[in-house]
Amino acid sequence: MNVYDAEIYTTTIELLGQKLDAFNAASGGTIVLDANAWRGNYTKESFFQQLAGAQRRVDRNVANAAQAGTNLAMGEFGGVKVAGGFGPVIFEPSQMTWLMQDPGTAIMVIAEGFADALLADQLNTAVGAAVAAVENQAALVNDVSALTAGAGALTSKVLNGSHFKFGDAASMLRADIMHSKGNEVLINNALDNGERLFDSSNVTVVSILGKLMVVSDIPALLVAGTPNKVKVLSVTVGGIVVDNATDIITNMETSNGQKRIETSWQADYTFGLRLKGYKWDEANGGSSPADADLFTGSNWTLAMADAKHTLGTLAIADADQ
Repeated sequence: MNVYDAEIYTTTIELLGQKLDAFNAASGGTIVLDANAWRGNYTKESFFQQLAGAQRRVDRNVANAAQAGTNLAMGEFGGVKVAGGFGPVIFEPSQMTWLMQDPGTAIMVIAEGFADALLADQLNTAVGAAVAAVENQAALVNDVSALTAGAGALTSKVLNGSHFKFGDAASMLRADIMHSKGNEVLINNALDNGERLFDSSNVTVVSILGKLMVVSDIPALLVAGTPNKVKVLSVTVGGIVVDNATDIITNMETSNGQKRIETSWQADYTFGLRLKGYKWDEANGGSSPADADLFTGSNWTLAMADAKHTLGTLAIADADQ
């Protein structure tokens, strides 16, 4: 069983690596999932803040005078490490021999299940935190959900209004990340309103406003309430980074005491989460945070002087219009 334990571990890492590559390619590099490791509770990256305030107009016709200086200052991005667990998964070795199955079948099932669960946790957590961080910045949000009579519906115009929260940097937004419900509403409204996304004899939605569409049923993108809301997160390249993905500890043990011998497999894992342009609030958010902390927008502090240099923008609409 120790041999199988090692095989579960290595197989899981290999499957996860394949899924990371596939997702990174599909998302256009906006959500980066990688295996780079870092130690401790937090990761920090410093940068020089902009010097636009040092620019001034000069009058050559007046007497020279002293001028106050502009300090060269540094800002700081910051991410946080998130912990999770999987299992225990319990099976009876005699089940496999009874069915004349290779024990490797159970190993592969557990490995694939863990890889899928880990990827889903990383994706749901990362996008949930990003939505919370962006929604906490009013200047980056186009919220029409309170409007009625169809004006609060998700349309390409609403998305366009979200994109241009970045002003002249709107072209830096590479992908729109949305729930399948939001994707359905967006396409239905386009068809109902006769919007010609492409000048062709039939309507084929490949992209909207030149952005990739990443459709995934992430809980943070569909919120129940009055009204029900769909949210679309528009993200720049490298806007969301999930790393430290190989920090996985596994254990398998076989125990007696039941009518039949049982084997259980369990895993502990962590991953790092970084949001472009934001710093994790260590004092309020703390270390090893729970989902409630990660999804609290005020725990992600804006680190940039200009919000258009951050991860992206957010559109919010009525899910039922």
